[in-house]
Amino acid sequence: MISLFQANPLLLLFTVAAIGYWVGTIKVRGTSLGVAAVLFVGLGFGALDPNMQVSETIIFMGLAIFVYTVALQSGHAFFTNLRSRGLRDIGFVISMLALSACATVGVHFLLGFNAATTAGLFSGITTNTPALAGLIDLITNSEASNRTDLSKLAVVGYSLGYPMGVIGVMIAIKLGERLFRVNYRREAESLQHQYPIQQSLDTITIKVTQPEAVGKSLRDLNTDQRWRVIFGRMKSEDNVFLPNWDTVLKLGDLLTVVGAPHEHERVILALGEVSGIKLADDRSLYDTRRMFVSNPEVAGEKITSLNIPERFSALITRIQRGDMDLLAHGSTILELGDQVRVVTRRQDIPGLQKLFGDSYERLSHINLLSFGLGMALGLVLGMITFQLSPELGFRLGFAGGPLIIGLILGYLRRTGPIVWTLSYSTNLTLRQFGLILLLAGIGINSGHTFLTTLQGGDGGYIFLAGTIVSILTALTTLTLGHKVLKIPFTMLLGMVSNQPAILDFSMDQCGNKLPMVGFTLMMPIALITKILVVQLLFLLLGG
Repeated sequence: MISLFQANPLLLLFTVAAIGYWVGTIKVRGTSLGVAAVLFVGLGFGALDPNMQVSETIIFMGLAIFVYTVALQSGHAFFTNLRSRGLRDIGFVISMLALSACATVGVHFLLGFNAATTAGLFSGITTNTPALAGLIDLITNSEASNRTDLSKLAVVGYSLGYPMGVIGVMIAIKLGERLFRVNYRREAESLQHQYPIQQSLDTITIKVTQPEAVGKSLRDLNTDQRWRVIFGRMKSEDNVFLPNWDTVLKLGDLLTVVGAPHEHERVILALGEVSGIKLADDRSLYDTRRMFVSNPEVAGEKITSLNIPERFSALITRIQRGDMDLLAHGSTILELGDQVRVVTRRQDIPGLQKLFGDSYERLSHINLLSFGLGMALGLVLGMITFQLSPELGFRLGFAGGPLIIGLILGYLRRTGPIVWTLSYSTNLTLRQFGLILLLAGIGINSGHTFLTTLQGGDGGYIFLAGTIVSILTALTTLTLGHKVLKIPFTMLLGMVSNQPAILDFSMDQCGNKLPMVGFTLMMPIALITKILVVQLLFLLLGG
């Protein structure tokens, strides 16, 4: 069997990917390794024989695809946060990563590690595979005579630091919960208006009975109350129609309201009472349809820019993006793969389908012009050498180049006729495929060195160092962020979630998806910082 794998690297690669993906689904006390298990299965296979190897081209291709797709999806959130709260949050994240790097340098001199091992250990503690790949890229393009050995030592440091990079953060989260007596439910309620990711959208019909609401327009009422709802069908006297912000309420009017249950309570308090009549079930004049956004001309545009009320008798109430249902506001930017829920007259349905595209098959196609051009720009940027001094220079490589270009293009979303973004499902598929190629290839090529290090006795010291640094830095981050900067603990959980398993654990602990907000906002800057810090550690420690 070993000789078969030696002769067929692709067979080896996909065998590791398949077994690793299955192992990643196994949960122990509610936690699983996820796709990261592919790396450890690859290490196991690679340990069987030093001649079992896969091409580095596959590894770097997987890295570039993974990083580019992550950045493409996060670009808009990254730059939006940069403008709103960027200095505080980004400065905080960079400071905490600097603290982690300093702690790693401390164990480097204390335990006498090799520079490649220490840099790999840092990427493992922070569970950052792109940082490891960037480090390997730097080593591969260096002038060191033992480049192959250094690359393998980097992977060993990563592999031994990775487990405590996951478990250590989880331990720190539980300690922080008890230390600060966190009330997740109260935090979720206080953050609901700013980050409505926790909402479960329902539709109710309200009858206007409050005298204070009669004679006022929906615009004036919403300005006073700041509701986070969408008003759907309305019945006034015997007429059923779609209201707008200038619609004036009369006593006895029926109004469909789409929103979260707690928002319904606020609207009921201001307008009147819940009606037993369900206007949403009345399909005599208006129908409800879900349509896919597959038209590139619509993707990247705000809902208001489509001028739907002027062109159709229609109203968008919700947008399903991935697993989330979002309220449709005028400022909401549509993305390929979104499903918009439209209330409209039947005769307007064909026109709306033409506008949005409404083709699931079309969404499955990859625009190779935009994807290929974006990847090419990222790879070119990664090839440029930035000289910090005559002796010290670095390249962004296969990780940093596609990352930065992906962030920029993800923010722009489109340039003229070119739509840079991918549909949610396509992006996720490419990201998973790239990550699996990356993890399987790295694991296979480093398996034998990993086994040798463990047998030599150095593995225990590397694992101990990873444990200390991981728990120390995660607990310090939670403490300073919560007590000094007053960042909600729920948001901090996302900021310290370096790995999907930690993010899942965090959401299980608090019972909502708010940690995903912190994770999304800070992931791009953390990813860039880690890539640079790992390479600087290697260069400054004698690499």
